Amino acid sequence: MKLRVDGLSVRFRLPGAVVHAVTDARFELRPGRCLALVGESGCGKSVMAHALLGLLPANATVTGHAWLDLPSSAAGNDVIDLVAEPEKVLAQRVRGRLIGLIPQSPAAHLTPVRTARAQLAETLRELGRADTPDALAGRAGLRPRDLDRYPHQLSGGMAQRVANALALAGDPPLILADEPTTGLDRPLVDATMAELRRLCDEGRAVLVITHDLRAAERVADDIAVMYASRIVELAEAAPFFSRPRHPYAKGLLDALPTRRFVPIPGRPPELTRLPAGCAFQPRCPLATPECDDQPIMNGVACHHA
Repeated sequence: MKLRVDGLSVRFRLPGAVVHAVTDARFELRPGRCLALVGESGCGKSVMAHALLGLLPANATVTGHAWLDLPSSAAGNDVIDLVAEPEKVLAQRVRGRLIGLIPQSPAAHLTPVRTARAQLAETLRELGRADTPDALAGRAGLRPRDLDRYPHQLSGGMAQRVANALALAGDPPLILADEPTTGLDRPLVDATMAELRRLCDEGRAVLVITHDLRAAERVADDIAVMYASRIVELAEAAPFFSRPRHPYAKGLLDALPTRRFVPIPGRPPELTRLPAGCAFQPRCPLATPECDDQPIMNGVACHHA
């Protein structure tokens, strides 16, 4: 199954202001590949994830397209536009069945008064799956006795594995992992990313949203860099980490402790007051008057790439 995102934009209407959360996003994700969407907190990454699943609040306006291309036997390709489909289709056909969500802060996502076993059993039942909680937990690296614990009794790693098991309950071809390493120590981060890589190597498409560039480097085939609601660079992972093209992407990598450990000066603009031109211009060492115009995205959105 292939995901094609074309011109996806998300706006939130507030009293006296409009939040430009995602602007004109375009990318493809194919089976067996992992795309890491990276960028500073607040740039719109998680909003993108929720838009793909139809989980935005009522004050959100979503435009553009996000197509799922599903191979079918007789009629060529069965195509679902995640933006255009009604809630009934998303709930009954997409969530859990075609797209599995691994949420940010898994322990907080779980129902606190029900055991992991009860939550897995309910998910399997709602999805119409014949698997047992024990079998599903085994594939996620959990022991059967771990399932009889409540969320507050689970370690961070165990809660992450329960979240992985819930996301895989419907055997979805696309996994969407929204900041899956938040609050985890480095060994658990590495284990979580290794699990996502394994799912990708099994043939699933994986979209991982993260601000952890070191984790992204471990798992991703492709990188999309987001800044102030826009994807500003889209590249294969290997050349990206050796030679980023956008000044913002270079700044992100230079800020890593394993590299120059030099932070990007300044702050991102408010999403309610985005400039007409390149939003990175006030922080960019390469900025010129030409940057007053919005650069065209052709792999990289920069006049000086």
